[in-house]
Amino acid sequence: MPFANFKVPAGTLDAEQKAKIVHRTTELYVEIYGERARGGTMVLVEEVADGGWGIGDQVLTLAVLRAGDGGAGWTSETSAGEG
Repeated sequence: MPFANFKVPAGTLDAEQKAKIVHRTTELYVEIYGERARGGTMVLVEEVADGGWGIGDQVLTLAVLRAGDGGAGWTSETSAGEG
């Protein structure tokens, strides 16, 4: 069973964006493994609590991400995987 686990900052994705991740990830697995993968593909989108993660030894918060001060280009506008 294909499995993908996305960890995202809490509060940066709405329900529609999460659904998009699930659908596109499933389609990617189907493209790679064939239609047989569709029914068994599991996609988990987990929200990490504010301040519960970091990059490059910097603890990140939603405020830092929105200010553009860190997170390798992550902002509330690009956190849906488009940045």
